[in-house]
Amino acid sequence: MFLKQTALTTSILLFFLASCGESPKKDNSKVERQVAKTDSIPKEEKEPTTEVKEETFVLNEENAIDFFFNYAKETTQDKVRLTTSMGSFTVELYDNVPYHKANFIYLTRKGYFDNTQFHRVVKDFIIQGGNSDDKDTSRKRRLIGRYLLPPDAKKGYKHHRGTISMPSSERNNPHKLASPYEFFIVVTKPGSYHLDGSYTPFGKVIEGMDVVDAINNVPVGDGDWPWQNVYILKAEVL
Repeated sequence: MFLKQTALTTSILLFFLASCGESPKKDNSKVERQVAKTDSIPKEEKEPTTEVKEETFVLNEENAIDFFFNYAKETTQDKVRLTTSMGSFTVELYDNVPYHKANFIYLTRKGYFDNTQFHRVVKDFIIQGGNSDDKDTSRKRRLIGRYLLPPDAKKGYKHHRGTISMPSSERNNPHKLASPYEFFIVVTKPGSYHLDGSYTPFGKVIEGMDVVDAINNVPVGDGDWPWQNVYILKAEVL
């Protein structure tokens, strides 16, 4: 009886010791695989972007002729409408005066003439536009460039009424190189032919000559500048 009790006690003790030992390790492989799967693909690091600023093209006396030679070959349009504070008129440009035509088209597309003025008005003679006392006009000239155009007065065009022509630069200019940013329109009847040979006609008014005449009749002060500014609100290639 004693032996049986002893054996039973021993068995219970061994069972208790076994129960208090280390538990079997859990299989954590699934968890480890899940973590590995989540972190195995590193986040893409964005490469630093370097902004490349395009070099601004500026016209000058070295590149202007070549530029307008090529520009003229690519330009098929030959009409420009100028909307002024007194109405609008349209000019047609001559194809065989390529540099002056290309220059006028180019400046129009660049928005140069917008918000410039007819700054010189000579009664029964001309109206001259393309300048302004606004600082924005000087800024636009600096951005486009500083250059002159060669005269092209031997194509047979005369300064008839309605002719658009280009004045020469006021700089030391024995060759009558043209100032590219300004133009004048003849209002004299039938024309101002004493200008032939000295300036380059490059087009004519084909619509709205009454607006040109109205501008020519505005009151002016010293230097032929109108008392009330006459603006070119917008110039657009048709």
